[in-house]
Amino acid sequence: MMNNLNIITRKAERKICRIFGKVRYLNKEVDARIVNLSTSGIALEVRSPLHASSGSRVQIVADDLGALQGIIRWSHNGRLGIQFDPNSNSRAQVSSYFRFFHRDVKPVLMR
Repeated sequence: MMNNLNIITRKAERKICRIFGKVRYLNKEVDARIVNLSTSGIALEVRSPLHASSGSRVQIVADDLGALQGIIRWSHNGRLGIQFDPNSNSRAQVSSYFRFFHRDVKPVLMR
């Protein structure tokens, strides 16, 4: 999907969630909270800076999801957008999570 700024966005439906885990890049590991999730990617907030650029390969580890492999697509103000590797097990793991564990999360604060 293209918007009027010519930015390529995620095609799969996003689900809001609150899952805590860790992001691993090279030999660094930081705590993170998954903000939204789809079968093609994930958006998360990191608690401390992760010095990785777009295109870097990372691993996300969470109890509910297991270990997911992906590539950083964007980074802004402590948030990361990660696209899952198409040849990894990540999509199957996320589909399984949605099928068996996911519960809809309502926002705490309304704008």
